[in-house]
Amino acid sequence: MHPPVPSRPTPPPAPAGHATLLATVLGAARRRALRDGDRQVDTAHLLHALVESDPETRAAFDGEPRVARVLGYLVQRSIGYGLRWQRSGEGGGAALPLPAVRAGEGTRRRTSRWSPAAAAALEEALRRAAARGEEQPRGLDLLAGLAADPGSRAGEVLRHAGIDPPVLGARAVALASVLAPHGAGLLDGDPAGQAGTGAPGGAEH
Repeated sequence: MHPPVPSRPTPPPAPAGHATLLATVLGAARRRALRDGDRQVDTAHLLHALVESDPETRAAFDGEPRVARVLGYLVQRSIGYGLRWQRSGEGGGAALPLPAVRAGEGTRRRTSRWSPAAAAALEEALRRAAARGEEQPRGLDLLAGLAADPGSRAGEVLRHAGIDPPVLGARAVALASVLAPHGAGLLDGDPAGQAGTGAPGGAEH
């Protein structure tokens, strides 16, 4: 008889990467739009899924009270100001597929319809990741892309919560640069150490 072959220990699961996080966020946003009965997946759906899924994104808000206020407004989209969103799409133009498979959609899911503002936010996230030499954007890159359009539904939610979208976007850019594997970098000519200057987290109203 041969001696028993010792069993190899099972390796621990690999930590979720940016691709997994992005796929989680996109899937959650799509499901939320379906539950809400909305015509398309918009920036508020993305913001809701992102804040719920990504600790780095929540850190950019500089405090759990701000995170709680944002989530409080997001869960109320089925009442009050959110009711009018069900009757129209976000922004002008037709709904769009996401910009690329590498964004985490997968080939068979690219037919999902996203508002032009949501697709633009994801394009911006991809651009920011590429500028750092990363294939997949972080949640912070998507947050910066959402905050770059203060007139979007995500921007409206942030303002309702007392957060200034440009200030939040600057904090997200700075934090993403610091957390990048190659160290702090430059994007659009702004040093990472200067991108987050201003009132932390946003302006209170």
